[in-house]
Amino acid sequence: MGETRKNKNDNIDILDGDFSKLDKDNMIELLEEFPQKMRDALRLGEEFSIPTNFSPTSASSSFSAPDSTTRNFKNIVVLGMGGSAIGGDLLSDYLADELSIPIVVIRGYDIPKFVDENSLVFSVSYSGNTEETISALKKCLEAKARIIALTSGGKLAVLSQENNFPVIKVPAGIQPRAAISYLFFPILKALERLGLIKERSSEIEETISILQDLSREYCAKSPSENNLAKKVALSLYQHLPLVYGSEGLLGAVAMRWKTQINENSKWPCFWNVFPELDHNEIVGYEIENKINRQVKIIYLQDKEGLLRVEQRRKITRKIIEDKVAEFIVCPTKGKGKMSRMFSLIFLGDLASYYLAILNQVDPSPVACIEDLKKELAK
Repeated sequence: MGETRKNKNDNIDILDGDFSKLDKDNMIELLEEFPQKMRDALRLGEEFSIPTNFSPTSASSSFSAPDSTTRNFKNIVVLGMGGSAIGGDLLSDYLADELSIPIVVIRGYDIPKFVDENSLVFSVSYSGNTEETISALKKCLEAKARIIALTSGGKLAVLSQENNFPVIKVPAGIQPRAAISYLFFPILKALERLGLIKERSSEIEETISILQDLSREYCAKSPSENNLAKKVALSLYQHLPLVYGSEGLLGAVAMRWKTQINENSKWPCFWNVFPELDHNEIVGYEIENKINRQVKIIYLQDKEGLLRVEQRRKITRKIIEDKVAEFIVCPTKGKGKMSRMFSLIFLGDLASYYLAILNQVDPSPVACIEDLKKELAK
């Protein structure tokens, strides 16, 4: 089931060695600089210009009572694909117990009928050229929704100028999946400035502090014996990862782990959430087989989450643990929802990066996606 002792030591040597030649775009630097990028992303959300007709009061940073804001917006819509859409999923989970209007993430060419002049739309395309997002955006314009664009340029920036809607300009030259700070925090800050959510400086400072500590622990120079991100990558190597989150805060985080392992590590990975997986997926372990013996389950544990979910996790582990290769528990860090969410995002990003190194692939290029785009363009 496992690797030989010699092979394991060889893999440790790889992760604790110099792999800069493999990481041609130096993604590790972007990942390690997450706390600094987070501050810069918040600044962008604070500085861009919001038209006065977007807000029921003003485009200030003060918090308005929910009953004064939800009259203007019936829903919040995030348009995006792939790495540009995950920020919307994270926001939906993070703000679920605060917002009295829904956040809906639309991945595709079309929009639902409910999108209208009472919708606040964030059109997110890091490149600015995502065809599905551009298509959906044009339909939002026809529906007279209030739109804010988030992009580094491209067609989306041009459309914002032509149609006079605000744009949050983010730095170019980053893989969208490595730009998660710029795809989450400016939108969060915009919602705060519009009075739709409360000010959360204390949560932000706690998150930055925790991520700074984790950056030192998970960085490339930190040896495997003290580095949880490297340990997770070593454990997942040559196995099939299944990432289990939980309803609420860690659903989108589990999806983020899955997509990061797909794109960075060039490796299959799947995800699910408690309690839903206890109503179907758990039965997939009932018959012993070789496939399940290759499975390693990563359980994202919210230490402040629902007691009933944690009880389910323990019982589920007891039922399936001897059917799979390993059950790995990764707990959240911090007290606030933001730090708990992003501590596990950060761990997943670094673990997927180190798994790419073990797989001897450059984490940045996504050749299959580029090939698909070329075929579609013919």
